Amino acid sequence: MGEFWVRNRTKIWVGAISLLLVFYLVVTFERAVLLLGDPNPMAKAMGAGYLLLPVVGAWALVRELLFGSRTEKMARILEDEGGLPPDNLPRTPGGRIVREAADAEFVKYQREAEAAPEDWRSWFRLSCAYDAAGDRRRARAAMRDAVGLFRKA
Repeated sequence: MGEFWVRNRTKIWVGAISLLLVFYLVVTFERAVLLLGDPNPMAKAMGAGYLLLPVVGAWALVRELLFGSRTEKMARILEDEGGLPPDNLPRTPGGRIVREAADAEFVKYQREAEAAPEDWRSWFRLSCAYDAAGDRRRARAAMRDAVGLFRKA
């Protein structure tokens, strides 16, 4: 059980949070239907607005789960090919990557992505470099680019 938990901890948490979100979306949908059945026009308007929440929530959940699944698949492929960036950057006593070292390593992956802009592998590695440098927004954007290229390949 211990090894299973360690290997699948993230998937277990994603599953639990997804189930909670689905429960919330079902309850929200139920409330929307109840409000739509109310004779008060203001209640009907609120019910119509409430219907948007489950639709947007379900779309976002599916989008994020697909993104995570595709990212995991790409990571497995890169791992099998020996193409994942090594986790050898120095860390602080608290376990965080030393920013200066990550910034210095980043340039290598940025040049690789510029040299091979149509290769999802280079964008995946660039995303990892952004993440190590602490730029989560750009890391996610680069990973979205990698997923797009991966789906075309």
